[in-house]
Amino acid sequence: MRKIIIAIDGYSACGKSTTAKQVAARLGYSYIDTGAMYRASALYFHQHYINLTNPSAILKALEETQISFHFNEKLQRSETYLNGLNVEDEIRKMSISNMVSEVSAIPEVRKHMVHLQRKMGKKKGLVMDGRDIGTQVFPEAELKIFMQAEMTVRAARRQQEYLSKNQVVDLEAVLENLKKRDHIDTTREEGPLRKAEDAYEVDTTYITVEEQVDYILDLATSKIIENLHTVSDI
Repeated sequence: MRKIIIAIDGYSACGKSTTAKQVAARLGYSYIDTGAMYRASALYFHQHYINLTNPSAILKALEETQISFHFNEKLQRSETYLNGLNVEDEIRKMSISNMVSEVSAIPEVRKHMVHLQRKMGKKKGLVMDGRDIGTQVFPEAELKIFMQAEMTVRAARRQQEYLSKNQVVDLEAVLENLKKRDHIDTTREEGPLRKAEDAYEVDTTYITVEEQVDYILDLATSKIIENLHTVSDI
């Protein structure tokens, strides 16, 4: 059966990654967390004091970074590696959250990431989540999802994520971070966050992860069958 690309976009802390991982697992597809890619770049820039207003320094830094994902059997999760080192926990810290939208708004960074992400999707059979997957990276994706949720719910979820990693962060600080990220993500010139015209909208405020996953899987099944029939008619 022919495979498809599922692009999941949306705001921070809407449940994109959690849902995307489960959808990919149920379909036997690969999963790519593009947010982790930007976070890993932000971490490298931070560690090496890269001037975010210097395009040549940014390009050089991007050439020096290798980002990959490896599945941790013990924890049953995909983890992010930067130049061979596991940085999964490091990139989820508040300090990186505070700078990742600024880094991801840099044109050189976005162009580099989009190039890498498109290479990852050449063989299809992929679930990818981020901000511009359905609009910039894979505008031809067979299934596009746009996720959102109420701000207070998003902030509470993100705060719980920090607590689960033994990071105590004030709820107001989380709210301010999300508002800042939303503004940067939706107003940047290169690959802004917006809903693709043909995307299905999912509001996760009052529905469970299981309901989100089931809904997207139903859509995916329909698209896979539709894609199969389209190919057969050629």
